[in-house]
Amino acid sequence: MRISAPVRMAAQRLALPIFIFASAMLAVLGKADVLLIDRIRVAVADAVAPILEVVARPITSAASAVQGLENMIDVYGQNSLLREENERLLQWQEAAQRLAAENAELRALTKLVPDPAASWISGRVVADSGGAFLRNVLVDAGARDGVQRGQAALTGDGLVGRVAEVGERTARILLLTDLNSHIPVMIEGTSERAVLDGDNSDEPQLAYLEPKTAVRFGDRIVSSGSGGVFPPGIPVGVVASVEGGIVRVTPYAELSRLGVIRIVNYGLSGLLPESAVPPPRPAKGGKARSAEAAR
Repeated sequence: MRISAPVRMAAQRLALPIFIFASAMLAVLGKADVLLIDRIRVAVADAVAPILEVVARPITSAASAVQGLENMIDVYGQNSLLREENERLLQWQEAAQRLAAENAELRALTKLVPDPAASWISGRVVADSGGAFLRNVLVDAGARDGVQRGQAALTGDGLVGRVAEVGERTARILLLTDLNSHIPVMIEGTSERAVLDGDNSDEPQLAYLEPKTAVRFGDRIVSSGSGGVFPPGIPVGVVASVEGGIVRVTPYAELSRLGVIRIVNYGLSGLLPESAVPPPRPAKGGKARSAEAAR
């Protein structure tokens, strides 16, 4: 049933006075009977509470969602900061490890101190051309630093090899294990001399020993001073095996993990090959020449 326009207008006009009257009556009743008003207020609150709870649930959920989103944004920002801090810490860790390794290498060099009359310079290994046919390393010290061909290369453990090539800023060290390396040596504590011949293996062998020489496992091998290239007594290695007349020597220096090398000038002028890297020994006649040099 439709309500006519005049009736609707009359109701709108009466609504305000009715509300005013109801408010006045409630105020009068509130003054007259406080308990009644409290009971009415409690009843109305109980009746409206479920409605308010239903209405508040979406609002609470929305507030929780907003709070969760804010927390996620905060966690993302903290995660980014932690990643940056972690990267910085990793960089510091790498720097600390590098410095610790360098410090250990430099401390190792102090174990073997050359004669006070000798002069030396330390160089860092910058390249390793080790392989099936070459056993040498490149260091960042050259002619401008006083490096010369033939000088001894040492670590704190013992002899590494000798300088084979010299540039202005770099030098190439021929290692004891290289096929072209032939170092006059002797068994420590005896007068038995030999030549330590590299053969591109990890353990070079002793050549030109006298047939009746008694060599035992664990014998210390040092430079003999023959040929005037190295002074006598530089630690070289220890006898690792004696099998079938072949004596193998394990170098004291860890040649596969060289970091810092000390290049020593002992002031000797022993004869060296003309080429920068000596050619392989000849198949014939080489033995007699090397044996003569060893003596």
